[in-house]
Amino acid sequence: MSQELVSYSESGNTFDAFIARPSGAGPHPLVMVCHAWGGRDEFAEGKAKALAELGYIGAAIDVYGVGQRGHDTASCQALMMPLVNDPPSLRKRLAAAFEAVSALPGVDRDRLGTIGFCFGGMCSILTARMGLAQRGVVSFHGLLKIGEQLEAKAKARILVLHGQDDPMAPPADVGSFAEEMKRIDANWSLEAYAGVQHAFTNPQANDASMGLLYNAEADKRSWLAMQRFFTDVFA
Repeated sequence: MSQELVSYSESGNTFDAFIARPSGAGPHPLVMVCHAWGGRDEFAEGKAKALAELGYIGAAIDVYGVGQRGHDTASCQALMMPLVNDPPSLRKRLAAAFEAVSALPGVDRDRLGTIGFCFGGMCSILTARMGLAQRGVVSFHGLLKIGEQLEAKAKARILVLHGQDDPMAPPADVGSFAEEMKRIDANWSLEAYAGVQHAFTNPQANDASMGLLYNAEADKRSWLAMQRFFTDVFA
């Protein structure tokens, strides 16, 4: 496996993506990794490395900008909320990241996908709703609020991996999300884990007051579900 940082820009802002490449001759399918609310961190980069071990190029992007990271609830919210409240800017940053990493040498541009966690799960779904040219996207405990409706046809299949007791994606949001998927005629599915809360893939998640709780079984099951999904969509 090899690793590198790749820089790119959008609207005068500079970003970088952490790239993990598998061994062996390419081209390889690429899976983009969208980070949680704190920005690209060891967790997101670890997922890129894990994807490389599966034979994919893992590309952990950063929608905040070089060096912009959150360290507590207040600083994470200060980074995330301006983009949540400015959907066009978020879409521009996701599109720029997608174009930058998909154009890298050795990438099979016919086999592209995206995954994301928490805020990044919302971002991964958004890349599909934007109509980006990819095969599939996966959301791990993603936020499911739709925000503004988009008219683009989702080219990618969508897999939502969801904790049934996630307070940040309550049943009302799940229902509204399902209605939006029906409206745009998306090819999607949802796998829910009973009794599981938010951030279930992150071993550092342990704040019961916010509903953040790691769940080893759901972590394992969701990663296996992702692997089956990409095996299918990249076939």
